[in-house]
Amino acid sequence: MVVSSRAQAEQAFEALDTSPVLGFDTESKPTFAKDEVSLGPHVVQFSTLHQAHVFQLHDPVCRDVVCALLQSQRITKVGFGLAGDHQQILRTLRVTPQNVLDLNAVFRNRGYPKEIGVKAAVAVVLNRRFIKSRKATTSNWANRQLSESQIVYAANDAWAAMQVYHALGMTAPAN
Repeated sequence: MVVSSRAQAEQAFEALDTSPVLGFDTESKPTFAKDEVSLGPHVVQFSTLHQAHVFQLHDPVCRDVVCALLQSQRITKVGFGLAGDHQQILRTLRVTPQNVLDLNAVFRNRGYPKEIGVKAAVAVVLNRRFIKSRKATTSNWANRQLSESQIVYAANDAWAAMQVYHALGMTAPAN
């Protein structure tokens, strides 16, 4: 589900706030010039096992809902390679994400020497191929109207993290 208005944000919050664990990722308009700083994230996505929500951050209520979910101690947010996301979130949204689990750390603890990433994790844990479109990766995430391929790409990143977390047999820590 694309979330870009007050009504959609309020509905999404109701659906997501009750989940103890959410898949999580962000997308930003890429920078191509030397010394150009990204103003992202422009999109933040959260997913349950069954549905992903892709938040566009141009609406203030969408930003508020994303900040509330990111700051929730009760909800574990899981994803891959989240260090850069944290820095951008702090700079752009002025919040520090709480209760975040980078699944790369889980794989490291299980003997994988390098960062595994979402594509490799899906292959290892789910025995599936996870295709990430280079065109979507480098597209303009700041657009007010996301393309279908952008929406699918963003939703899949958060959803795949949630699926891997679940397949690993992990449970959210008691708060």
